[in-house]
Amino acid sequence: MTDASYDPRDLIADTSIGILATIKANGVPQLSPVTSVYDRESDTILVSMTDGRAKTANLRRDPRAAIEFTSPDGYTWATAEGDAELIGPSTDVDSPEVDALVDYYRLGAGEHPDWAEYREVMVTDRRVLLRLHVTHVYGAKLR
Repeated sequence: MTDASYDPRDLIADTSIGILATIKANGVPQLSPVTSVYDRESDTILVSMTDGRAKTANLRRDPRAAIEFTSPDGYTWATAEGDAELIGPSTDVDSPEVDALVDYYRLGAGEHPDWAEYREVMVTDRRVLLRLHVTHVYGAKLR
């Protein structure tokens, strides 16, 4: 029996580790564990990724994605589907692309002890910000 009052967005907001599903060129799903931050105000899920990885390449080719979240006890889950927007990478530590990664960090973890170092790492690692614009959410709370 499921809990009728359950809002899957609550689990998405409370859980930072999810499984991102993208679509490979051959149509098979590609799954990756990711650290995410949910911006409830804009109904977007944010993920910092490295350029050149399979998930980034898949999203550049086909921007449809889903992220699944599971509670620690395994009895509650939520899936968010949406359209991906990729921001970056950048070669400039003071660019809007790196500013977006700073905003992601602040939303998820607060202030960084050394923003100059963080910005440099984002450029060096060729980080890309995924903004998943949520179009559909579903899930269940079984206990």
